[in-house]
Amino acid sequence: MEGIIALLIPFGAFAVAGFAIWTRHQRKLIQMRGEFPDTGSPDAERMREEMKYLKERVAVLEQITTDGHGAKQLENEIEQLRDR
Repeated sequence: MEGIIALLIPFGAFAVAGFAIWTRHQRKLIQMRGEFPDTGSPDAERMREEMKYLKERVAVLEQITTDGHGAKQLENEIEQLRDR
């Protein structure tokens, strides 16, 4: 019985250390997937700004393609957007 306990004590220490490493790794994976972003980081702010810009751009493209204007008017609208 004492021999088993003597083997379990070091095994327990390795198990706890392994669990700590695994949880740290899982936390990093979750942050990378964006489920719990680090809101204070400059990268998170840059990503939010870029996402906002891309959403606005997609909205403009959707409006252009669904308005049904003539080809000349569509060309003028595209030129106006490029000039912005």
